[in-house]
Amino acid sequence: MSNLAEIMPFSKLMGIEVTDAQADKVEGRLTVRADLCTTGGIMHGGAIMAFADSLGAIGAFLSLPEGAAGTTTIESKTNLLSAAAENSVVLGVTTPVKLGKKLSVWQTRVETEDDKLIALVTQTQLVL
Repeated sequence: MSNLAEIMPFSKLMGIEVTDAQADKVEGRLTVRADLCTTGGIMHGGAIMAFADSLGAIGAFLSLPEGAAGTTTIESKTNLLSAAAENSVVLGVTTPVKLGKKLSVWQTRVETEDDKLIALVTQTQLVL
């Protein structure tokens, strides 16, 4: 499968790898590099949010109604629940909460490889 994150320049810069992408579920992974961290060698909250936003955007794009031109995030809420250490790998699983003609809502679970929940992100995508 080609990496859908590659078509989004910021996601490519972050190093996001999409491991599975369907209209009803998107999965990805990201290695926590030093340049994605804050003090203490833990993943920056903004990097966690950007990771989740990228996966949600791919899901929204793959589930666009016929004739839609694209999608954009209009709202995002993140619960930061734990830390991810530098050099670890985080995994994201995004699923739709609601798919509509004008809006879709997505929820992403960001976890470590040993199933520790790092963040729960809910975002709303506007259909363009």
